[in-house]
Amino acid sequence: MPSTRIRPASPLDAARICAIYNHYVTTTTVSFEEEPVGEREMAQRIADVAAAGLPWLVLEVDGELAGYAYATKWRVRPAYRHSVESSVYLDRACAGRGYGRLLYGALLDILRARELHLVIGGIALPNEASVGLHEALGFRKVAHFSEVGQKFGRWLDVGYWELKLGQ
Repeated sequence: MPSTRIRPASPLDAARICAIYNHYVTTTTVSFEEEPVGEREMAQRIADVAAAGLPWLVLEVDGELAGYAYATKWRVRPAYRHSVESSVYLDRACAGRGYGRLLYGALLDILRARELHLVIGGIALPNEASVGLHEALGFRKVAHFSEVGQKFGRWLDVGYWELKLGQ
């Protein structure tokens, strides 16, 4: 059984996070970014999430960074301060082994402890794996936007799932 550890991300993790994320950027419609993200930009994103007082976690499997999850503000106006949007990405070699649920579960625990009320997950569709993960964690679908983005010459839908954290 591989050993796992979940810890806060640091800017020093940016290169490995880019390696994981840029696979999705360049080969899938999971992310609507169209250009690979550089290490400096990713380090700034990690710092921005921390500066907002929100968590960015990484998952290590046998000492190697295998995935990450984080939360960002849902919207900027003060009334939205109790809601966040979440993201989770795994190295493709680690998919389907329960690591996503472990990592996302840790993120949700931190968000509950911070007394946030609602987590929103946006999913580019189709994406059965992400839908399955969100629903296994108790999220429910609340919105569907058709043909809201275009990547690789295809119009893509986005669905939104929400989870009330009990606050």
